Amino acid sequence: MVPLVAAAVHPPPSLLVGSRQPRPFTWASPPACRVPLRRGRGLAPAFPRICGLLVPRGREASVSATAVPLLSPRRRRGASGLGFVCFCSAGDDDSASGWPIFDRWDVPWRWQTVVLTMLACGLSFVLIGLSAASVLPYLGFQGGTLSLDERAELLFTGQLLVTAVVLGVVFGITNSFRPLPDDVFCYDLREPFRLQDGWLLWAGIGFSGAVAAIALTGATSAFFSGENPQRDTDALVQLLPLIGSSSTSTAVLVGITGVLAPLLEETVFRGFLMVSLTKWLPTPAAALVSAAVFALAHLTPASSPSCLWSVLGLSYAQTRNLLTPIAIHALWNSGVIILLTFLQVQGYDIREMVQGS
Repeated sequence: MVPLVAAAVHPPPSLLVGSRQPRPFTWASPPACRVPLRRGRGLAPAFPRICGLLVPRGREASVSATAVPLLSPRRRRGASGLGFVCFCSAGDDDSASGWPIFDRWDVPWRWQTVVLTMLACGLSFVLIGLSAASVLPYLGFQGGTLSLDERAELLFTGQLLVTAVVLGVVFGITNSFRPLPDDVFCYDLREPFRLQDGWLLWAGIGFSGAVAAIALTGATSAFFSGENPQRDTDALVQLLPLIGSSSTSTAVLVGITGVLAPLLEETVFRGFLMVSLTKWLPTPAAALVSAAVFALAHLTPASSPSCLWSVLGLSYAQTRNLLTPIAIHALWNSGVIILLTFLQVQGYDIREMVQGS
């Protein structure tokens, strides 16, 4: 055991990964290692810091059990039959900028995959809509004879189908590049309130910032032009007959706008498109471009919603967790539905309020 410990603390040059000499190890826990090791691809061409030893599989435990107080190892496994034990000295993080919002993702696919995936998603959405419009009459669903609750349930079924198919397209295409980096398509419920990257904490910060930005944008536009900024109301107007009509319709609308739509749209536009764009653009620029594409997809290039969509990308860049933009998106959408339902119950004419805005 003594030679093994000595090899762990003072590894021979032939076993070192990288060209630099390791710094003295400390008792502090090192930062999380970001060195990727992909099956069939070998080691990454560039290493942000010295990462220790390649040892036979099954021997990592004997090394780490003795060296944990000194080295705090993190283990990764490759396809070569070797276990990768990463020993990172505290403070040795040359690749990170210190601001996660500026760090790019390690994207394994090229621009052809990005274009084809986005086209496939759009085509899937259109085909599902056309197919539903053609098939539903043959199944006995006539628009004029359906109750409001039945219309709401039909909308939920359609949104569920669209979500399943489009996400299947995205994950099906990107599956050929697995294993993916840990921060790509990450939905992590753990540590929601951690200061650095807690998804729920930053969702609250992002939502508050979006509300403030939208209010400031509206006030500025009204001050200089004398008119309120244009808002996306077309989709909302179509849902107005269902809002407040019954508890079933309200619950279904919250499920559509607060669960299915955020899950689908954030996975496609932030989890895939924005992440892919960081291969060529700085992360903040990728967030803005993905927000613009999102606006075009909704046919609403209005200034106020664009503030929200930009915040979605920036908050995702901070936490690297898709639950952050999903939570912001869900809170915004469901909040609008719940607020309009409350106003409807109180006797307000929500149609006039929405169309007049």
